[in-house]
Amino acid sequence: MCPDGPSSPTLSDEDKQALLRLARQTLTDYLSNGTVPDLRTDSPTLLELRATFVTLRSKDTGELRGCRGEVIARHPLIESVAHTVVSSATEDPRFPAVTEAEVPHLHIEISALTPMVPILPEEIVIGQHGLMIQKGPYAGLLLPQVPAAYGWDREEYLEALCHKAGLPSSAWHEPDIDLVSFEAEVWEEEK
Repeated sequence: MCPDGPSSPTLSDEDKQALLRLARQTLTDYLSNGTVPDLRTDSPTLLELRATFVTLRSKDTGELRGCRGEVIARHPLIESVAHTVVSSATEDPRFPAVTEAEVPHLHIEISALTPMVPILPEEIVIGQHGLMIQKGPYAGLLLPQVPAAYGWDREEYLEALCHKAGLPSSAWHEPDIDLVSFEAEVWEEEK
């Protein structure tokens, strides 16, 4: 967790597995009949307000099929996962909406975020900090696992973040940039 920032409770393996099952059931139910499953839970951790991202990939190729999320915790974790898995499947502007027939061929990854805190570029730790950059109407976000997966160093990470926001790759040097970080608990279905 960020030493100076607020942290969120750690999820148990049981809670993580329950959320993966919920995400898959939500995809199936929503794409087949437009409903979501019952979101009741006895786990107090799943009722904590948490922002989440859900990443969908092809099981066969590993190619991205959808990724959406929220940066501010507005809903209990269980509701956030249900909402973001639907959003990932139906609202990612980079891809056509996922079809019901595709669901068995998708791999689900969930990221539960900690609250965002300001960060200086030299404080960024690859693999630990997710980042969001904003300048005026431009904003971009990369989850903490992204730079580690691509083998980026800090500067490459910041340049990719600027690119994602639609900004010049050197914009992170500018004084009017808002740069915030977060951490994430990340888990996925077995491959």
